[in-house]
Amino acid sequence: MPGNSSRRGAVRKGNSRKGPLVGSGGQRRRGLEGKGPTPKASDRPNHKAYKAARKAETTKRSAPSRSGGKSAKQSGEVIAGRNSVVEALRVGVPATALYVAGRIDSDDRVKESLKIAADQTIPIMEAQRTELDRMTDGATHQGLALQVPPYDYAHPDDLINPEAPGVPLVVALDGITDPRNLGAIVRSVAAFGGHGVIVPERRSAGMTASAWKTSAGAAARIPVALAGNLTRTLNEFKKAGFFVIGLDMDGEVELPALDLAGEPLVIVVGSEGKGLSRLVSETCDQIVSVPMSSTVESLNAGIAASVTLYEVARQRAEKS
Repeated sequence: MPGNSSRRGAVRKGNSRKGPLVGSGGQRRRGLEGKGPTPKASDRPNHKAYKAARKAETTKRSAPSRSGGKSAKQSGEVIAGRNSVVEALRVGVPATALYVAGRIDSDDRVKESLKIAADQTIPIMEAQRTELDRMTDGATHQGLALQVPPYDYAHPDDLINPEAPGVPLVVALDGITDPRNLGAIVRSVAAFGGHGVIVPERRSAGMTASAWKTSAGAAARIPVALAGNLTRTLNEFKKAGFFVIGLDMDGEVELPALDLAGEPLVIVVGSEGKGLSRLVSETCDQIVSVPMSSTVESLNAGIAASVTLYEVARQRAEKS
């Protein structure tokens, strides 16, 4: 029956049994065409595997970095509390914004903080207490918080040929983890004519707000350089004509019998507990100790550095 073959795949228009026949327009044929390979379950938005993958990715992005080194030292921080904020502003800790809670009960510390911030053109922002709680990670902020930017570290090469006059004098820290010690040493370097401080990227204190405050503003004048490898950096200074002396209670030379004071110097200060590390100690040209009473076991690292810097400055002044 040839008439039947011409009506395959055709339907009648409307519900009438006797209407003209129309074709499907190729819709059924296109519906049978392949649509490519089936997407993975993790790529299909309605699949639970997709949701699990997105959740894992979000968690990974929001997780705090555990890596040390430069990135850790360069992270900014927030100073919380009226006393801490006003003290930081008094000594010139660099800040990007002062946050003040709305309807704060103002006292002398708040008034002084606002005045200093205005004088230093630090933006003053009003914030809700819940926002301050989040910014300060739940610390007791008393309605006042100061945003401190990451410290801009120098490169050790910048200290090899300092622009400041006088014989080069640099202090390097080996295992000093207390930022207050770092701040005190920066202050002593400034007081006794030094040119800069070197800190390692790892296992060392960084220039935090606490270090800034302890330096009493000296951190604004004395550069702090970041060394990827302290031993390698010390060798670079030796190649440039510096002598490297390390401070240790069992030194081969006692102050004031230091015959290298007039030379370009790097003074290496070790941690109070462990002293100088082995590789750093082997790199030093001389190990120097500070004479003291036998009843005292050791000096604070910052004090030991200050005593040595004073002696170097004294000898240089006598020879000038």
